[in-house]
Amino acid sequence: MKDYRLYEVMDFVEDGDFIRWVYKNNEEDNLFWNEWLSKNPEKLLTVTEARSIVEASEIRPVPVPAEEEIDEQVMNVLNAIRIEKKITGHKNFGRKTWLLAAACVVLLAGVCVTGYYNTKNEVFDSYTYTQQTGAKKLIEQVNTSGKSLNISLPDGSTVVLSTNSRISYAIGLNDSMTRDVYLSGEAFFEVKKNPQKPFRVFTNEIVTKVLGTSFTVRSFERDKTIKVIVRTGKVNVYSQTTKSNKKETANSRKFEGIILTPNQQITYIKQDKKFEKELLEKPQIIAPEIIPQSMVFTDAKLLDVLELLKKAYGINIMYDADILKGCTITADLTDESLYRKLDLICAAIDAKYEVIDSEIFIEATACK
Repeated sequence: MKDYRLYEVMDFVEDGDFIRWVYKNNEEDNLFWNEWLSKNPEKLLTVTEARSIVEASEIRPVPVPAEEEIDEQVMNVLNAIRIEKKITGHKNFGRKTWLLAAACVVLLAGVCVTGYYNTKNEVFDSYTYTQQTGAKKLIEQVNTSGKSLNISLPDGSTVVLSTNSRISYAIGLNDSMTRDVYLSGEAFFEVKKNPQKPFRVFTNEIVTKVLGTSFTVRSFERDKTIKVIVRTGKVNVYSQTTKSNKKETANSRKFEGIILTPNQQITYIKQDKKFEKELLEKPQIIAPEIIPQSMVFTDAKLLDVLELLKKAYGINIMYDADILKGCTITADLTDESLYRKLDLICAAIDAKYEVIDSEIFIEATACK
């Protein structure tokens, strides 16, 4: 007896009864799963994610022939052999003939079973926009104009769709357990916050999952990379390309997913199937309300200035506070880029900085 309470996402994806429920949608299965989910509400998001994967991957069980069908196939083989016997005059119609018939039937059943398991093992082979949306009833928005297209989604989120791009989403987007959008091309999303209904953008091989934030996704079929750029909030990016023979649970997926915060971007290299996380080339201020109109400092405590920059840009700036606690700075940082601000600060205290991954590290000696 299966204990679905122990199942994680990939366990559901590989379960034949679960797959049948997703595609057959018969009354008996609906009754079972609705009742089971009402008793196990903590599994709702896990089941929803697994269902989305099955639908996107088009995993369809290939049934093994019924006993009557196998008998029919055996008789067809035997009749063919009898006809051959009459034509050729062969008399050795006995054990060898039955073995041949049995082998044919075994081969037939083997093809069906192998077909089923091959289908399961190819769950994550292709994630093109067409394949992920083809079997679903979705609303599609296409931008063939020479300028950006503003789109309002049913849940209150907004999308700025770039030219030569398209997105699809369910009619009842705000009524589903997860708000799923499929993108081919480039778009900027401003997601309305709803902690109970995660917002997910499916772009070829990766998924960007958020609760409420603003970010850009670029994923054209012809490109060798996929980019996700975060303006505000936080997103989780993970790959869909895990083969089913590598066990993956919902918890492991969360662990393997990469978190992006403001002014960070991630590049997914399709050929190598790997992520590269980094700071933007030109970080933008995300909290303008804390920045004074004029960033002119006279004998200001350096630690206060650095904390101001951290909050303004949402970027982690690492330094040794004990070393820098006696440092002050006099400088005009108004209208300067973040990196230019850091250049001026480091020049003033004879220090240097380095960008590693998505953080900034300042190396300095004690101020005199």
